[in-house]
Amino acid sequence: MVRGHSSTCLNRVIVVLIWAVPAGAQELGNKVLGALGLLAGSQPGSGLYLANRLLLYRANDLIDRNGHRIPAGLDLDAVANAIGVQMTLKLPRSSTYLNASLSVPAARVSLQTERPEVSVDKSGFGDFYLQPLKVGWKMPQIDVVAGYSIYIPTGRFTPRSRDGIGRGYWTHQFSLGSAVYFDRVKTWHLSGLASYDLNRRKRGTDLTRGDTIQFQGGAGKTFGIVDVGLAGYALWQVRDDRGNDLPEALRGARDRAFGLGPEIDITLTPVRGRITLRYCHDVAVNARPLGQVMVIGLTILARR
Repeated sequence: MVRGHSSTCLNRVIVVLIWAVPAGAQELGNKVLGALGLLAGSQPGSGLYLANRLLLYRANDLIDRNGHRIPAGLDLDAVANAIGVQMTLKLPRSSTYLNASLSVPAARVSLQTERPEVSVDKSGFGDFYLQPLKVGWKMPQIDVVAGYSIYIPTGRFTPRSRDGIGRGYWTHQFSLGSAVYFDRVKTWHLSGLASYDLNRRKRGTDLTRGDTIQFQGGAGKTFGIVDVGLAGYALWQVRDDRGNDLPEALRGARDRAFGLGPEIDITLTPVRGRITLRYCHDVAVNARPLGQVMVIGLTILARR
């Protein structure tokens, strides 16, 4: 992006960022950076889990493709909440686990700039998330997971308009991760999950979001029922946005982002649950807003 195209840059914020915000929740989709943390590459024990993830996002700076701030008066706020269910089964006489999950998010997004014509205030249900299969292996000091997920464009979307929360395109996500434990009782841990997002053409227009690779994870220490540590993420867009409807000023611009922040998880033994509190701030970005995200999550083991 270049400084002379601030209006076009703001439209890119709407196209690239806002569509992604409603999808984020740990184990309920991880398109949003910061949605995963300390145990990103681990596999839960057998059981039926109910989960809720609340995500708060805020950004006031817009960064171009060269890492320079664009004076646009940006004020972007998003609130998303995803409710979902997850089932994990352990195969008999093995260390192999099979997992499936799904969720439906709802969100409200507000964007104000010095140019009123590109401002946005909208809310509604987002796109449906489905992970039909994740395979995991639990060994004494390491977990390994591999999975396939799909984001289904069920949210409201109007081509060539900023109405609705839905993104208007399918995304296939392939992931591989691991968690390593450095002591026998698994109190010190390092975990990460790498994902490849393969995006399809946007409905009703000749525009396709470029594919991305992202990494999310963290390192932490367990103190009884409390886990504390540092979470982080990285994203690289590895394929250009393309299509006849893509503005010329955006051709060749690729997103990149890195962020860090603290996380604390608390085990709720009486209800067989877990609360997650995570805050991450972008350290460096290109071709996207520079923002911060807070995730508040609750997971309950409904049935073993």
